[in-house]
Amino acid sequence: MATRVLQRVGNGLKHTKNVFQGNGQVTVVVRSLAGFREDSWFKSLFVRKVDPRKDAHSHLLAKKEDNNLYKIQFHNVKPECLDAYNELCEDVLPSIHADPEYPCELVGTWNTWYGDQDQAVHLWRYRGGYPALTEVMNKLRQNKEFTDYRKERGKMLLSRRNQLLLEFSFWNEPVPRSGPNIYELRSYQLRPGTMIEWGNYWARAIEIRQQNHEAVGGFFSQIGSLYQVHHLWAYKDLQSREDIRNAAWQREGWDEVVYYTVPLIQHMESRIMIPMKSSPTK
Repeated sequence: MATRVLQRVGNGLKHTKNVFQGNGQVTVVVRSLAGFREDSWFKSLFVRKVDPRKDAHSHLLAKKEDNNLYKIQFHNVKPECLDAYNELCEDVLPSIHADPEYPCELVGTWNTWYGDQDQAVHLWRYRGGYPALTEVMNKLRQNKEFTDYRKERGKMLLSRRNQLLLEFSFWNEPVPRSGPNIYELRSYQLRPGTMIEWGNYWARAIEIRQQNHEAVGGFFSQIGSLYQVHHLWAYKDLQSREDIRNAAWQREGWDEVVYYTVPLIQHMESRIMIPMKSSPTK
């Protein structure tokens, strides 16, 4: 079909040249407009059609059977304070995790090994969504141990940021793991409007990447940096990570997922992380 269209456009241009030589400028203008319309129609064949969406991404992509909200925290620590910071976290964070009065769980807490140096990453789960988050925040304001922790922590940090996340419906819920393991957090900044497309491809891709049980959790942002995705993986060591990732290319469909999802990405980042002593995931 495209060949026929090109032939028609070429014939039109040839005819226009002949008419110009015989009939003058006015006819050329008429033929040029016709050619422009035909050329525009030809180009429209290759424009990606986007289906209109009638629901929020969070409703289309998140799990329906539970109401979990996640918070991820990135703390950039003064290099000379990293050991003291880790000890402070080990004294306070597990007590919040274990207290039934707080509807939240510490999924994992890590130090970045490769990536941003002198960094801590904490992942919390709030069972009950935004009301649970609000309840925890209100109770922590009355918790003297926690307020003292925050004051002391503030002296050790260079910067910090956080995001609120939902988990993709096709990923497993993160659960504690026995170790030792290393963890990789792969973060993708997607082009606005491509989250549904990303979810469609990864709903198939995760089946390929589950065979070695390396998939821990998959999340997309709701508050903070938007159109951002985080995939969390666990490996025995760096060599097993290399072997597992290379093996994925031998499985049918993985190359297609990579081919179609790479154009959706504006920026991507990989962190290799080591669990802290207080982390439920080892």
